Amino acid sequence: MRRELRIGIFGGSFDPPHIGHLLIAELSRIALMLDRVYLVPAYKPPHKAGNHPATAHDRLTMARLSVRGNRHLKVSDIELKRRGVSYTVDTVKSFRKKFPDSELFLILGGDSLRQFHLWKSPGEILREVSLAVYQRPGHPNKIKGVPSSKVIRVEGPLMDLSSSDLRTRIEKGKEIRDLVREGVRRFIERKHLYGA
Repeated sequence: MRRELRIGIFGGSFDPPHIGHLLIAELSRIALMLDRVYLVPAYKPPHKAGNHPATAHDRLTMARLSVRGNRHLKVSDIELKRRGVSYTVDTVKSFRKKFPDSELFLILGGDSLRQFHLWKSPGEILREVSLAVYQRPGHPNKIKGVPSSKVIRVEGPLMDLSSSDLRTRIEKGKEIRDLVREGVRRFIERKHLYGA
């Protein structure tokens, strides 16, 4: 009999996806013994106003290029297909419907956890998933409105790397090799994204 899957859901803008995202996904997978981690590019994140520098489809393509060659990391286009504002509660419900017998983990950073009580329907999210929180050692994992039994800490190195930093580097003509997968770097150049 096939055992139930342990699945990680890792949402974000991925504008662009970088090695920090991949490290979080991989360290979470290893720490929680996940069978698979899905990167889920947002169509329109509720907390980020305005347009993205790259289109949703460009970000989806870059996410797919990022995970190429890693059989444990996948990309889901569920939020692009749904369109509209990408609420996490809708995404975890869709994953629950697709994987009714699996154990689901929502992967997020410590900063996101501090804002979790402000998200749409946090109680409904917690009914479907446990929270896998990536943060540097020593940070508390006790957060207002979130039972400690639903929070699993994944410790790892502090990375001073963000997608906005990468966009700035690209705009200034600085090198991003080794900060993104090579396929992503070539895609950015080919599409002239972020002023490349």
